[in-house]
Amino acid sequence: MSFQLTTIQDTIQEYAKVIAQVSGVDVEVVDNRLYRVAGTGLYAGEINQDMSTEGYVYKHILSTGETKVIYDPGKDSLCCNCPSRNNCQETVEISMPIKVRDEIIGVIGLVGSTAEQRDMLIKRETLYLEFVSQMANFIAAKAIEEKDKEIKTSIIATLDSIINHMDQGVLMVGNNGIVRGSNESAKKQLGMTSLEGLNLEIVSTGDKLINSSEFILKIGDAEVPAMGEIYPLGTRDDQYTSIFVFKSIKTVHSDLYDVTSFHKSYETKNIIGKSHATLTLIDNIGKIAESNSTVLITGESGTGKEMVASAIWRKSDRRDQRFVAVNCAAIPDALLESELFGYVKGAFSGADPKGRIGKFELANQGVIFLDEIGDMPIYLQAKILRVLQEKTITRIGSNQLIPVDIRVIAATNKDLKQMMQQKKFREDLYYRLNVIPLQIKPLRERTEDIEDLANYFIARYSKLLNKPFSRIETSTMNKLKVHSWEGNVRELENTIEFMVNMMDRDGVIRDNTLPMDFFNDNREAVYPTEDTESITPLKELEYREILKASRLYGDSTEGKKQAAESLGISLATYYRRLFEIEASDFLKLRNQF
Repeated sequence: MSFQLTTIQDTIQEYAKVIAQVSGVDVEVVDNRLYRVAGTGLYAGEINQDMSTEGYVYKHILSTGETKVIYDPGKDSLCCNCPSRNNCQETVEISMPIKVRDEIIGVIGLVGSTAEQRDMLIKRETLYLEFVSQMANFIAAKAIEEKDKEIKTSIIATLDSIINHMDQGVLMVGNNGIVRGSNESAKKQLGMTSLEGLNLEIVSTGDKLINSSEFILKIGDAEVPAMGEIYPLGTRDDQYTSIFVFKSIKTVHSDLYDVTSFHKSYETKNIIGKSHATLTLIDNIGKIAESNSTVLITGESGTGKEMVASAIWRKSDRRDQRFVAVNCAAIPDALLESELFGYVKGAFSGADPKGRIGKFELANQGVIFLDEIGDMPIYLQAKILRVLQEKTITRIGSNQLIPVDIRVIAATNKDLKQMMQQKKFREDLYYRLNVIPLQIKPLRERTEDIEDLANYFIARYSKLLNKPFSRIETSTMNKLKVHSWEGNVRELENTIEFMVNMMDRDGVIRDNTLPMDFFNDNREAVYPTEDTESITPLKELEYREILKASRLYGDSTEGKKQAAESLGISLATYYRRLFEIEASDFLKLRNQF
């Protein structure tokens, strides 16, 4: 298929003017017959001339398809047959082919005629080559569209369309910082419907990270932090002096969060259980969710502290912002500070040369969850306290104060008061965190939840493992209810997953599906092996059964009534026996159930 540049000559002429404005030199475009189809400056009055008798360089480009830069016109080997070689007025020339698929349909030539133009082109040779290459591609694309009768806009409109589909914002800036053009992404990121004609001030913060420089964009009444780069155009026309390609910090944070966030989102409806402790916890979450006060969640490992933190976030007015979780125990001390606060390019040896945005900055406007806060080194606790007090952070290697609006939720399974006495946790930080304390009771203290949790996990894993489930035997459920569950809900979940795997084809979960270690240690007192030589005192048997009923039915008033009824004694007798157990040495048996 043959392509003729003359069919889009008007467009190419306009485009040649654009190239001339950007490059600051004269431009000419010839087709594959060596006819000049466009020209600016010295060549503006010589359009449509036949150059076959003088275009020696262009002939070479058309035959080889290679880009050629001639630094000393008249003395280059390609100029040896040119009649004007001894009095050549050109000082530098860049010639690049215009290709459509495998066909060379023309050549773009940038020609300098002064020493100043020569120095400028040589200094920015790579930039201009890339720019001219893009222009050649657009001319080729225009020729294809014209040939196929699909072209409907000019090449300038095509360029605008491409820019408007970029994820990054693009601002074309003129003299005195006037915005001359912008794409839709720029308007969206800056929150404005129109930018043209506004005064723009781009202030560098001096920080470099994620392969970009950080700036503060002052436009209209707004100040927007952004990451990007300024590209000077070096034109002689003050209307277009530079292009600023950027992403707002908010957009950068959003993109980074989408890539790095893997936490599950929980709501209060995901908190399973009907015990008084669980219902109270759910009620308290609803009361504190709308507050901005810090929360300290305490509880043993496996009780679901992150689930509670997520439920607070999902019920708050920050639900549409980010929830950033950091496990302080899972990150080495030497890396935790950089993980939390981020760092700029060149902050310290061994750092990512691109820099990094920290978790506090990423959580801005949202919630940060500091899990296992008790494992945070003492030196870093002082910086966390400063964030809570001053609401600002500083990246490592930077002097810039960054304001942050975040709600902090912390959690630990350690006794922070004891750690304060041991000088392992700062007292001032503790009271800053413990504004709203939430305690999650261990599973053994809320046995009313066990059946609901067990049924939930059975339904979940029978579906995941494609194992039809029918029922769980009462004796098996009772054994689950009186187990001590030192690993709390996490241990219960793992146990149920094992039992579903071991379930028979009839879909019934029985005692034989329980893990072997389920009966070790704490099971021995509840299910003793038969020993005809050993006699257990009646009082001990009575206490055991009372404790078993206490675990099975819970500590609520209704639970105590059911426990007394199951034992065949009055409620008053049940209370009296519990009091006797509490006052006796038999209390240690509680840990055996």
